Amino acid sequence: MKEAITELAKFIQIGARLDLKAAALENLLGVTATEDGVEAIIAVPQLLVALVALLDDTSVPISKDASLCLINISADEKGATALIDLDVSKHCPPLQSPPLDIVNQALKNIFNPESRIADQCCMVLSNLSRPSHLIETVIEVIEKNDRSFEELINVFTKNQYNKHGAKLHYLGPVLSNLSQSHRVRLRILDKKLCVVQRLLPFTEYKDSLERRGGVVGALKNCCFETDFHEWLLSSEVDILPRLLLPLAGNEEFDEEDNDKLPLELQYLPEDKTREADPDIRCILLEALTQLVAKRVNREYIRSKNTYVILRELHKWEKDRKALAACENLVDILIRTEEEIGEENLKEVEVPPDLQEHLSKLDDEV
Repeated sequence: MKEAITELAKFIQIGARLDLKAAALENLLGVTATEDGVEAIIAVPQLLVALVALLDDTSVPISKDASLCLINISADEKGATALIDLDVSKHCPPLQSPPLDIVNQALKNIFNPESRIADQCCMVLSNLSRPSHLIETVIEVIEKNDRSFEELINVFTKNQYNKHGAKLHYLGPVLSNLSQSHRVRLRILDKKLCVVQRLLPFTEYKDSLERRGGVVGALKNCCFETDFHEWLLSSEVDILPRLLLPLAGNEEFDEEDNDKLPLELQYLPEDKTREADPDIRCILLEALTQLVAKRVNREYIRSKNTYVILRELHKWEKDRKALAACENLVDILIRTEEEIGEENLKEVEVPPDLQEHLSKLDDEV
């Protein structure tokens, strides 16, 4: 297979005959659909360079097929690593200018409002940033790019940025992946940039599971930054109702309970539905659990009658993992501070044997 793939590489260069490129890419796309095929392709680095270069091809069908090949290759962890580690100048054909590296090629198309492969490049970038060992490398490339991380947020949050209808929804998973890094979380939580406030409305974004789930994942990751909890809960951000609203149904509460809820959760319409995806519900609950680490925040979240939303969610929930996450959060909120006996739950040392036991319980869920 390696010999056949090496032969294909000759026909997918910039400047090759259009019909030969199209036929070669069609065959190659089928090869990228299998794990063995991806392994064979990444063993031919000059082919990877050719695919990256073809993102700039003047023929839209050619650039699209090249981008689809790269989506399949980058979806495999070995393929993603090979693309990130690829030395484009070393394996570029003689007399041909080397293309940008894969991350910068993707960014170039994402930032270009005229690009016809922007959505595909968002998917490539999402795949490249998924393996934990590649996250910092991707961040470093973004930081060195002419366009900043803040501009990536601008593109993501702007309505109809791309003039050819690209939705850029897969920038959501990109943000979720990258926000596993402390330095990206600090960028999102920068009080002067107002990034987190611009992301909050997407927790209820109905048109795309990827965008909605990506933003919720990024927000949960940001909730690991304990020093920002008071600010996140304050009126400057007001994250609590944005995390609770997707978990709320159309239940009616008595006037006393209703008045204690955040304004956004009072008198919800009859057609109000909960977040349909159990993984996203679980992530929302995990974000809230991070926010109850400190006593001052637990008391604030209790005062907003969060419990009644969680109580109704627990009655409705069928997913085992989401149920467990809900029960963990409720268990903290229903206990008195005297029973908890800790100002900050994150500072409690858990014995190793108990850690192992809890880990096994999580695996069973």
